[in-house]
Amino acid sequence: MPLDESRIFKPINIALLTVSDTRTFADDTSGDILADRIVEAGHKLVDRAIERDDASRLVARLHGWIDNDDVDCVISTGGTGLTGRDITPEALDRVKTKDIPGFGELFRWLSYDSIGTSTLQSRACAVLARGTYIFALPGSNGAVKDGWDKILVHQLDSRHKPCNFVELMPRLREQ
Repeated sequence: MPLDESRIFKPINIALLTVSDTRTFADDTSGDILADRIVEAGHKLVDRAIERDDASRLVARLHGWIDNDDVDCVISTGGTGLTGRDITPEALDRVKTKDIPGFGELFRWLSYDSIGTSTLQSRACAVLARGTYIFALPGSNGAVKDGWDKILVHQLDSRHKPCNFVELMPRLREQ
């Protein structure tokens, strides 16, 4: 992806959420992958949490981060599948201001190269919530690598052209 080296890299503050009934910080490999990539890219990991697949708890956690001026973006992993406990997209629906449908569409298109038609089972999605970006990735290691390496690392880099999410941030709360 093209970078405009004449632009200044602007690190953003990212909160990381793992949605799982079974993961702990000791075995949250997908969260670890994302945390490492966020820092390696030059961004600041301002908070990290694990929440059970409980919509009310997810919504409360998200509202806390959305209302925190030190959080520009939330990236979650897990809870985007089709089972009864997978409720991350529904939680995002409860906090969103706007959908970002292209994120999920592009994720599934890119994921097809890795997992073929199984990508249909992914409900990866993104929303804007009162000026805060929220990206929901599936919980597998491969999915978080695809989501970060093929989409987010570029769109969260202020030097990416022709456009990126960072350059929109000053105008996200405009009415």
